[in-house]
Amino acid sequence: MAAERVERRLSAIFVADVAGYSRLMGADEEGTHARLNEHLRALVYPEIEEHGGRIIRSAGDGILVEFASVVNAMRCAVAIQRGMITRNTDVPTEKRIEFRIGINAGDIITEGGDIFGDSPCGLFILARLR
Repeated sequence: MAAERVERRLSAIFVADVAGYSRLMGADEEGTHARLNEHLRALVYPEIEEHGGRIIRSAGDGILVEFASVVNAMRCAVAIQRGMITRNTDVPTEKRIEFRIGINAGDIITEGGDIFGDSPCGLFILARLR
């Protein structure tokens, strides 16, 4: 029996989450939720769109995005980190929402709107800029 053909492509996978999310939610659940949604709406989602990313999945404080270009994924990550520095300027340290972002480049399998893969071809971590 012939194996079903699998669709593959090279992609840059961008993963972001909020550093200290559980602590932030424990201290102020509704405020943290509202602030995170505002950052996503005003900064994160527009930057992803601007840099050609496709949101695969988001849940809670995490987001998984596919880019056709590692350069565009990195530029998006830098823009988000720089934007968060500005957005956090007047926010007390203990209430700041700061993103951790990792970018992995490699071969993926696509099925429906989802992606699968184990691309150990290079992981770039763009931690919080200061």
